[in-house]
Amino acid sequence: MSEFEELKEVAYRSNMRLPELDLVLFTFGNASVADREREVFAIKPSGVPYEELNPASIVIVDFDGNVVEGEMRPSSDTQTHAVLYKHWENIKGIVHTHSTYGTAWAQAQKDIPIMGTTHADHLTNDIPCAPPMADDMIEGDYEVQTGYQIINALKDRDLSHEEVEMILVGNHAPFTWGDSAQKAVYNSAVLEEVAKMAYLSLQINPDAPRLKDTLIKKHWERKHGDDAYYGQEN
Repeated sequence: MSEFEELKEVAYRSNMRLPELDLVLFTFGNASVADREREVFAIKPSGVPYEELNPASIVIVDFDGNVVEGEMRPSSDTQTHAVLYKHWENIKGIVHTHSTYGTAWAQAQKDIPIMGTTHADHLTNDIPCAPPMADDMIEGDYEVQTGYQIINALKDRDLSHEEVEMILVGNHAPFTWGDSAQKAVYNSAVLEEVAKMAYLSLQINPDAPRLKDTLIKKHWERKHGDDAYYGQEN
């Protein structure tokens, strides 16, 4: 039995949530989950349809993207995940999808504006869109550079990856992360729903305003502030 059995199971369940939530089609996208103590992560194999996926097919790689265990080639996005895990030591899950609305905003090279309280419940900023990479980065180690493009886009805006757990990569698609694989999947679903709401709002009223700062503050703090009162007490 593999020493990574539990890690593979978590990664398998996380990947299977993506089609269940209508975030992927065919072989699009991937989810990974990290084991910080062993400095490895589990990720979907490349090009395998979700209906053919099973825990044994999940690939284990280290934080340099080298295969540690697995018979199949890991996701083509493995090096992007590896860069983020190496630089952001507190994250344990990453999800990449080509979900319809999130990807449409990425292809339009537009941030997803904070227009409603659903967005403010999860984030106090627009969901940023990293600019498309320069040609030399694309022609170089593309997947590695995608990781740095995400990191640098947040730095350039003075945003923390702990507060902003989602991003669009221009002309590409969404990436999300979190302190668990479950949180990363959740963030991916939130991003897609907020992207859809913003798109529809602007179709109804192209001049629809950004959410008022007071509403942003109220909805964020009632869930995340020191005096948060959303949900049940532990």
